[in-house]
Amino acid sequence: MRSLLLVPILLAPLFAWAAGLEGRLSLVVDGKPLRAEEAAEAVVYFRPAAPGPLVPSNTEYTMSTQRKQFVPHILPIVVGSVVRFPNQDPILHNAFSTSGENAFDVGLYAAGEGHSVTFNHAGYVRVYCNVHHSMIGHILVLDTPYFTHPDSEGRFSLADLPAGRGDLVIWHDRAKPWHIKAVPGETPAADVTLDLNLRRIPQHMNKFGKPYGRSDSASY
Repeated sequence: MRSLLLVPILLAPLFAWAAGLEGRLSLVVDGKPLRAEEAAEAVVYFRPAAPGPLVPSNTEYTMSTQRKQFVPHILPIVVGSVVRFPNQDPILHNAFSTSGENAFDVGLYAAGEGHSVTFNHAGYVRVYCNVHHSMIGHILVLDTPYFTHPDSEGRFSLADLPAGRGDLVIWHDRAKPWHIKAVPGETPAADVTLDLNLRRIPQHMNKFGKPYGRSDSASY
């Protein structure tokens, strides 16, 4: 009988780490709703008020070039992770970024495995191609391991979160980030609508700080 009474006490700390947060995301442009599956590009993450040690993923992420686009368009990673930039096009590309401490330039590269970059600082990284002005990718370098994408219906769920208060954030490259203070296991499901009112391709210069040419050429 005494051993049975100890079970709830032993399990209590485990349940404190089993709480989650969930909700649903909808996207609109000019007041018109987009298809539910388009919300899958957004990033949902929880940042505890008292974050624990952060271990970079052993997985090497990739941001490929396909048909003059960066794929995936939005890539969330943890600080210290490695991203490789393979080229799957028959033309030259040059991925680069001028985003502060995460700035990089892999140079010209043809079809193949490409080059890898390690991102050691939390923040938002805009990735451009020095050959093609219209190409843009987005890397979100997070200082939390608790992140996900909404599913094809716009629903999202973060499970096994640490107990206690923190920030729940929804990020999309064409909208102002949405966030609330949240407590896993206590905060009710969020029903969020983001208005995509930012430009798909922001104004930017090439890696030399000069304007691009009049057209996107296939190579230098």
